Amino acid sequence: MTGEGRSLLQARAVTKRFPGVLALDEVGLTVHPGQVHALVGENGAGKSTLMKILSGIYRPDAGQIWLRGEPVRIASPQQAQRLGISTIHQELGLMPDLTVEQNVFFGREPYAGTRFNLAPRAMRRRTEELLDRVGLALRPGDRVGDLTIATQQMVEIAKALAFDARVLIMDEPTAALTERETEALFRVMADFISPHTAIIYISHRMDEIKRVADAVTVLRDGRWIATTPADQISVAEVIEQMVGRSLETDARPEPHDASAPVRLKVEGLATEDLLREVSLEVRCGEILGLAGLVGAGRTETARAIIGADPRSAGRIEVGGQPVEISSPADAVRHSIAYLSEDRKRYGLLLDKSLVENIALPSYGRWSRGIVVNDDAAVQTAERFIEQLRIKTPSPWQEVQYLSGGNQQKVVLAKWLARDCDVLIIDEPTRGIDVGAKEEIYRLLEDLAAQGKAIIVISSEIPEVLRLAHRVAVMWEGRIAGVLPAAEASQTAIMALATGQLPEPGPASISQQPDGAAVPTTTKEGA
Repeated sequence: MTGEGRSLLQARAVTKRFPGVLALDEVGLTVHPGQVHALVGENGAGKSTLMKILSGIYRPDAGQIWLRGEPVRIASPQQAQRLGISTIHQELGLMPDLTVEQNVFFGREPYAGTRFNLAPRAMRRRTEELLDRVGLALRPGDRVGDLTIATQQMVEIAKALAFDARVLIMDEPTAALTERETEALFRVMADFISPHTAIIYISHRMDEIKRVADAVTVLRDGRWIATTPADQISVAEVIEQMVGRSLETDARPEPHDASAPVRLKVEGLATEDLLREVSLEVRCGEILGLAGLVGAGRTETARAIIGADPRSAGRIEVGGQPVEISSPADAVRHSIAYLSEDRKRYGLLLDKSLVENIALPSYGRWSRGIVVNDDAAVQTAERFIEQLRIKTPSPWQEVQYLSGGNQQKVVLAKWLARDCDVLIIDEPTRGIDVGAKEEIYRLLEDLAAQGKAIIVISSEIPEVLRLAHRVAVMWEGRIAGVLPAAEASQTAIMALATGQLPEPGPASISQQPDGAAVPTTTKEGA
């Protein structure tokens, strides 16, 4: 890292206002060449706004941007790219129906002779060079929509290299990546860094920041809080700067009353393509964690329960009574709500207000025909805005302008307004900062204390350990085992998630209906 001398990129006293919101208040950022500079903060702290200013999407109301010691005016994303600033957004900007080479050179294709005389061989040759540099064994003519998210992310980096990027802004780059894919990304990042380049790295994953960053800048409530060399600050100190208070990071759930009535019971659930004899149950007031590796069947289990995907076998009981659920509407009628892992695609109407989103599942209660009681909808929205501490200037604010943590609270609010008894929540804190995570955790614990039965699906084992009274671990489409909170650990969960069955000991060995022996610590299974 080059920590001294002239900066590569600077934001000086940058201010940005939106209606009712001061998003940035004289924020500063200094990035040196040869540096991976982490930018952290709670959702709503101003990280995304600052990055959009640096990448030309927004213009600051006050302040200046300096690049290589000179003031610059970044009026558009195209100008940012011409200046050597490329951004890889969390939601990738590639065009799925175009090829790799068309995406890499979109807008600046190499031409031979005239404007309309495309030089395809030159474009293909350069694309091959860029793909080799980022370690991708792809053909330039491959369709981007057929690639994995991780591969598409590498294509984005290749595109940045095609623009001769000097500053690479990466927004939550590992959010959808496996551990192996993350390692590959880190190798490409290390190769990119030179005495003439730098990376601005935005992430909520503190372990990654400690590993890859040279410096850490913390924003809070639209203000600069601190910039510190990464090797001189602990994770706990970073978190405290982010939220303005210390957090209890090792909390574990209190034991749950095993005599509480079973609210949801699933027996022998199967699908044609993946699930095999999945059985689980969750009691009133209980949080059941559903853990496992990507592709193990966690989300597929949730979708099969609510009728979003067809089942080939299985039986479902709600409140001790067998029910037939063949669609999500059936699930809601039986008081089961599913909060998708993709809240922007399935959970929210982004161009609608908080009032409209929160009221959506309950319109039938507040309407006569097509006439909706707006007063009831507004009062309900205001109640949950206060109860869940949703940060918004107005109940009528469009949810697309809220931070990720506040968007997740809106999704939760709409199902609380519907008063469902069973909540199945898929990746409840994906893309959410540590402070907002703790708020979501407390909300879920409060809901369980009120008697709700909750299933939490999470790829983050510490999150499962933090919340769950019991942990059901999936492996290759089945429940590999169930662990009570007192016996759950990262090691035990990963052993089950990778198909490693422990030797018989204090935990009993039960037989799944397909004959596979799996460890369990409860008589009831899950």
